[in-house]
Amino acid sequence: MNPHHNRSRRQLLARGLAAAVALPVFSLQAGAQGRPVLKAGDQKGGLRALLEAAGGLEGLGYDIQWSEFPAAAPLAEALNAAAVDSGPIGDAPLIFALAAGTRVKAIGANRSDSYGTAVLVRPDSPLKTAADLKGKSIATNRGSIGHYVTLEAITAAGLKPEEVNIRFLAPADAKLALTQGSVDAWATWEPYTALAEVSRHARVLVSGRGLLPGLSYLAATDAAIAAKRPVLQDFLQRVVKAQLWSYRNVDAYSAALARIIGIPPEAAKLQFERRQQRWIPIDAQVIADQQGTADFYRQVGLIRQPLDVKGTFDTGFGVAG
Repeated sequence: MNPHHNRSRRQLLARGLAAAVALPVFSLQAGAQGRPVLKAGDQKGGLRALLEAAGGLEGLGYDIQWSEFPAAAPLAEALNAAAVDSGPIGDAPLIFALAAGTRVKAIGANRSDSYGTAVLVRPDSPLKTAADLKGKSIATNRGSIGHYVTLEAITAAGLKPEEVNIRFLAPADAKLALTQGSVDAWATWEPYTALAEVSRHARVLVSGRGLLPGLSYLAATDAAIAAKRPVLQDFLQRVVKAQLWSYRNVDAYSAALARIIGIPPEAAKLQFERRQQRWIPIDAQVIADQQGTADFYRQVGLIRQPLDVKGTFDTGFGVAG
């Protein structure tokens, strides 16, 4: 795997955006004259489902236009193009987006159990450990947390990136490639991991537990932070409160999540319960962990220049629940 032989990051992200623009855009309200509009990006409907289930969209003083994306790469490009103001993004995809020049900052941080960010194989696969991936093909999104867990797993097993064959595919294509046997493994994240397990299409070969810091963020463009700061502050606080509600109402939330994003209830509950996601202050530990991710990406050649992450956080939002 030689990143210098791949297309530019912007081209790859744009390709992902082109695949995503056909996805539905949901308007929460009609956009009453004079009311601010927050263009909110989402991945697999998870953020919208959380807020809807918890009643977190009631009494808004602004309108929301939702845009849904299948993964972080097209969401990052939408942020770069100002097609959305804000959206949820993992630590590794954020590094990749920033290295590509996206003018965005993390305004809220959460930490979760990384088990569901994993390298999956077919149930009957002879592969047993990360070391068995030598010479094998692994499907994942370029720059995604799936890509990240792949590189961490093989590095920890003593392998070099060039000793595996990484094929860059969107989640739906990667799943199909795995089930049809055209790749040996699929590196992905929740809810795709839980869905593959529940449907018995795959099993976890290597989980991200102990390999990844489990960080993800609510990111916003610099322009949106400047123009819509009170709106973003209110939105973030609603997300934090909805998360607290969800863990007090696990069954109700899991059922709502399954209905809204269209996955089986058992998969929704499995991925929700094991993630144990919690919103946390952007503190020195968060910044240090994010710097570690950036340094690792530089080490394995996915970004060409060192990246100092301190300037990529806006710590003025807070996460009071």
